[in-house]
Amino acid sequence: MKMKKVYLIGAGPGKSDLITVRGLNILKEADTIIYDYLVDNRILEQAKEKVELICCERINGKKNTAAHREEVINLLINKVKQGKKVIRLKNGDPSIFGRCSQELDLLLKKGIEFEVVPGVTAASAASCLSGIPLTDRRFASSCVFVTGHEDPTKKNSALDWEAIAKSGTIILYMAVGKLNSIVKKILQAGKDKNTSIAIIQNISLPRQKIIAGTLKDILTKVRNKKIKPPAIIIIGQVAKLEKQFNWLKRNKRILFTGLSRERYFIKGIYFHLPLIKIEPLKSYRQLDNYLKKIGAFDWIVFASRYGVEYFFARLRHIGLDSRMLNKIKIAAVGNSTAKRLLDFGILADLIPKKESAEGLIEKLKKENLKHKKIFLPRSNISDKGLSKALQNLGAEVTTGFAYRNVIPEGLPDLDLKFFDEIMFTSPSTVRNFKQRYKRIPRSVKVKCIGKVTLKEAKRCRLLN
Repeated sequence: MKMKKVYLIGAGPGKSDLITVRGLNILKEADTIIYDYLVDNRILEQAKEKVELICCERINGKKNTAAHREEVINLLINKVKQGKKVIRLKNGDPSIFGRCSQELDLLLKKGIEFEVVPGVTAASAASCLSGIPLTDRRFASSCVFVTGHEDPTKKNSALDWEAIAKSGTIILYMAVGKLNSIVKKILQAGKDKNTSIAIIQNISLPRQKIIAGTLKDILTKVRNKKIKPPAIIIIGQVAKLEKQFNWLKRNKRILFTGLSRERYFIKGIYFHLPLIKIEPLKSYRQLDNYLKKIGAFDWIVFASRYGVEYFFARLRHIGLDSRMLNKIKIAAVGNSTAKRLLDFGILADLIPKKESAEGLIEKLKKENLKHKKIFLPRSNISDKGLSKALQNLGAEVTTGFAYRNVIPEGLPDLDLKFFDEIMFTSPSTVRNFKQRYKRIPRSVKVKCIGKVTLKEAKRCRLLN
């Protein structure tokens, strides 16, 4: 069996869309992904079905040791020898404090072909997402990347703090735990105690935290604010520009709880934290039986793009296709659902201007639905209001579960005061928020899409 090439890919620093296009394209073809624990799980959701996902930190052996790294690579090599397409997905950029050379050395010794795909490194992301330029004509014409965590087996440090202190900007990786001794060394090397410093924790995530100060007061601020890894530390006069250029603080910050793709060129900064997850049903016996007789219906009403996706997936599964719908009228709740229908060659007959269940009903009132048979593919927890409204118009409604709507696992801790507004897109996002985060600070506004979502927010007492 011919062995495949191995790819070492930089996943970027946290936020799932900071992976490169090339890295994502390769990831989508992988059979096995061995990844760092800091990699955003939403990147892994882009992988193909039945991909094998292995977190490095769950591999046996003492973590962050040479023995553990060798065990990781040996596992990778075994997967390659099985003929699988394997990638090693590393946080940030593989070549910057990612122990890349040690892994490549082992691959060379085993005769495994490899390719390294660059990623956005944490320093670059910290700079862009805090508004702190790493270089500036007025303050810094050079910058240096420094690790705060050297190999403990080395007899002597490779860091020349006198040379480092002379750089215009100093960027520290993995240094929060040793900041006390590092500040002391930099000051002893001649850096002015009034030099600006900024610490950016969880750089690209909704729980980002920034602490700004000077070398003389930063340690006190870190203790008070309880800064923890992962964080990047920027030292130099450029750090004081955070106050002026931090676009994140200057704009309205919105926590978006739905599954819609991020929209651009709109006011505000949207942080996408889906509070729902779409999964297939455990059994499709009922839906498949409906689809085998789909020609008996007059209308199919799609209330979400996921209903579209699972409807056509099951249609294919039972050996049928869109030709079965040639005499059936199709309604879509909004443009995203209508666009998904186009992917299957279906042009919706009805799309309301107001993209909601209420808008859909208003549009359908103009149709003669009396005694018409309507099929409504939906999630296992969808609100029954749409079905009842269609029945009130005289229709005979059949609903079929097409997918499951569940609460995602591992929702992160959040400082909700960081946001100016929280946007709920469905009743399930409201319920899941209530379950995970309990309440909303008074300073944060709440926006609900649709009357049903608003009603649920009131019931859960989430409106300020």
